[in-house]
Amino acid sequence: MERADRNFGELLQELRVTQTGVQILFAFLLTLAFTPRFPSLDAVQRATYIATLLLAVLAAALFTAPAALHRALFRRGAKPQIVQMSSRLATAGLSVLVLALTGSVLLVVDVAAGRAAGIAAGAGTFAVCAGLWGVLPRLVRRSLTRAQQRTDTPSP
Repeated sequence: MERADRNFGELLQELRVTQTGVQILFAFLLTLAFTPRFPSLDAVQRATYIATLLLAVLAAALFTAPAALHRALFRRGAKPQIVQMSSRLATAGLSVLVLALTGSVLLVVDVAAGRAAGIAAGAGTFAVCAGLWGVLPRLVRRSLTRAQQRTDTPSP
């Protein structure tokens, strides 16, 4: 149980960082609809805006869910299950956040520099986030597994 407590504490600390970023992104997106330039957005830009706003809401919900789950199951002896489900929620939140960030960059660059530049910037944002948050951890995990296998193999 002590390990589950420690793991949950670490997870909550990670969620605090991401939750703040999502809240800032969400606030930015909310204010866009009330700017003088918003009515001039074309249909694609409006669709991108709405999708991105909804993705930011979903990311916020996913990052907040572990706290609600913990509160609902507090002192029920379910800490390992809470940690496991919270980890899945956080992973899903990061996946949705990648899409929200991609949409935000696509929209802003589309408005500022044109559709092609927006698509390129959005694709670049997606690639960077997916690489740092998805590919890099897998590569590190794979190298750790190989290093552990080398140290676990007895020398002749």
